[in-house]
Amino acid sequence: MRILWYNWRDIRNPDAGGAEVFTHEVCKRLVKNGGIESITLFTASFDGCKPEEVVDGVRIVRAGSKYSVYKKAKEFYNGNKDSFDLVVDEINTKPFDTPSFVHDKPIVALIHQLAREFWFYETKFPINLLGYYFLEKFWLRKYRNITTVTVSNSSKRDLQDLGFKDVRIVPEGLSFSPLQMLPEIEIKPTVLFVGRLKKAKKPDDALRAFRIIKDKVPDARLWIVGSGYMEQELRQMAQKMFPNEASDITIFGNQTTDKKLELMSRAHVLLVPGVREGWGLVVTEANAMGTPAVAYDVPGLRDSVINEVTGKLVTRDDHLGMAIETINLLKDHIRRKTYAKNGMENAKQFKWETTASHIAEILGQCRVTYSGASKEQFAT
Repeated sequence: MRILWYNWRDIRNPDAGGAEVFTHEVCKRLVKNGGIESITLFTASFDGCKPEEVVDGVRIVRAGSKYSVYKKAKEFYNGNKDSFDLVVDEINTKPFDTPSFVHDKPIVALIHQLAREFWFYETKFPINLLGYYFLEKFWLRKYRNITTVTVSNSSKRDLQDLGFKDVRIVPEGLSFSPLQMLPEIEIKPTVLFVGRLKKAKKPDDALRAFRIIKDKVPDARLWIVGSGYMEQELRQMAQKMFPNEASDITIFGNQTTDKKLELMSRAHVLLVPGVREGWGLVVTEANAMGTPAVAYDVPGLRDSVINEVTGKLVTRDDHLGMAIETINLLKDHIRRKTYAKNGMENAKQFKWETTASHIAEILGQCRVTYSGASKEQFAT
C-alpha cells in the first residue's frame, strides 16, 4: 500500500507540536514494520526547508505556506494520483478538503481534537465567532461518512456530535520507557508547566496559580518549559507578580526531549491549565517520569489524567482550585508519591508500536472495504 498523508506541518517544522510527533512516530513505524510500501507526507514549507527529503524512511514533500498548502495539496494529488492507493487527511482545524478531489481512492481522516474554544483564544473578532459557530462545522461536514481516527473518548464524542458515523480511537505513544522507580526530586517544592507559550495553553494561569502556591509554600519554585509568542509577556508578568522572588521562576524556553524529561523527573507536580487537548501527551510523559499532574477538567485532559489516581482534575479556568490541589499534593507526600507510582504504571501501556499497529489495521480495513464496494458508497 502506497499512502499519501497530508498534514499542515512535519516533524522538522519549527512550529511542530504533538500532532507532528504523532504523525512522524506512526509513519516511520508503518514503513518499517507495518507492511506499508511507502508513505509520502505532503506538508507546508518553512524558512530554510528542503522542498523534499526522506526522514526515517518517510518521504516529505513541502510546498506552499501555512495558508496555501491546501491548494498545493490538491495540485500535488492531481499530478500524482496514480502513485498512491490511499489518502490520509490529517486535520488541524482546517482540513485539506480531500473528499472534493479524491474520488478514486479511500480516504481516512485523522483528527486529534476540534478547535472549538481555540477560536476565541487564537483568533480575533469576527473570525473567532465565524470559526466557532460556522467554519469548523462547515469544513468537517464532508467527512461525516469517512472513517476517522482520533486519540481520545472526548474527541470521539465531539466528532459524533457533528454527525461522524465511523470514529476509531487509537492510543497515544511514548518514545521512551517509563521509569521503574520513583526518581530523586528537587529538595525545594517545584511545580512545572510544559507546553507552547500561547493563549490556548494558558501558561498565565500557571503563573497565577503559582502566586497562590507561593503564599502557602514559601520555598516553592516554578519551571516553565516551552516557547511561543507569549514568552515575553510571561516574563514581564512574572517580574511584576514576583519582583523580589524572580529567581524562583525559571522560563527555560525550548529544550531537547532529554532535558524536558529530566526536568519532569525532578519536579513535584505538573500544572496543565489548557483550554482543551486531543489527549494531553505532556501528562502521560510527566507520569512516565514519576510526576503527577493537576489539570483543568477539559476534553483531552480528562482522558489523560485519571482523577485522584494519577493526578487531580479541577474546574476549567479555576486557577485557585489548581493552586489549592497543588498545595495539597506538595504537603501530602504520601498521596503525591501514590499518584506518581500510579502514573508510572499507567504510562507503560502507551507505546508508538501499539499506535502504529492500530493505524495499520484501520488503513488496511479501509482499503479492503473500498475495493469491495462501489465508489458511490463513499461519496459525500
